[in-house]
Amino acid sequence: MPNTITVITAVHAPGAVHLPDAHKSLREQELPDGWDWQWVIQEDGESDAVRPYVPDDVRVSFGQGRAGRAAMARTMGLSRAEGAYIKVLDADDMLTPGALARDLRALTDHPDLGWATSRALDLLPDGSTVGFEGDPPQGPIARGAVLEFWRANDYRAQVHPATLFVRRELLLALGGWMALPASEDTGLLMALNAVSRGWFTAETGLLYRKWPGQVTSQSAHADAAERAARFAVVEARARVLAAMDGWRYDTR
Repeated sequence: MPNTITVITAVHAPGAVHLPDAHKSLREQELPDGWDWQWVIQEDGESDAVRPYVPDDVRVSFGQGRAGRAAMARTMGLSRAEGAYIKVLDADDMLTPGALARDLRALTDHPDLGWATSRALDLLPDGSTVGFEGDPPQGPIARGAVLEFWRANDYRAQVHPATLFVRRELLLALGGWMALPASEDTGLLMALNAVSRGWFTAETGLLYRKWPGQVTSQSAHADAAERAARFAVVEARARVLAAMDGWRYDTR
């Protein structure tokens, strides 16, 4: 459906309790006339713990499959995606009012851009928020700029991959999310930036929940050997892609 934004969420049992908050943030989105969203929730596994938290909403599509971590769950969810645009929303995060409309406007107003991101705030357990001081100015992001910043700043990107909004055809062309145990969203972001320009919206678009059960808070996520291997393949892939001709959206 061309006038649909597909929001894709990978979820595992510990994070399912946050799905109602994510759904509330989706219901509060206002889109241009004729546009709507579809929410594809894909469980990373086949438990009985997630379904009770899936909202009763005709716009929600829930699926399950063999556990393989977030990259596989999101990519499997693409099989049910109906929209021309894909928005990432982690199960424990929330969109801010107007986030989807701002993302959509960025790409419809700039058909030569392949993806968009926005400012994110960490949502702490006490309800307070913390921002990142390294945000770029609002506007287009040049090819390769995200990778170079990431490399120069201890592998921290200046735009948050959890805010990604991307053209579905470009996402499919790159094979979805990287087959990594973590940093799969960073890998996709670097690949996207290697082949196309993007956009950054300075207005906050995401509340990124920080809580003990999130995957990135686990000790394995910071294992030095694994981290080095993940980032090595992320960078290598991005540099190979950057050496190609890039991507151009055909507006015909």
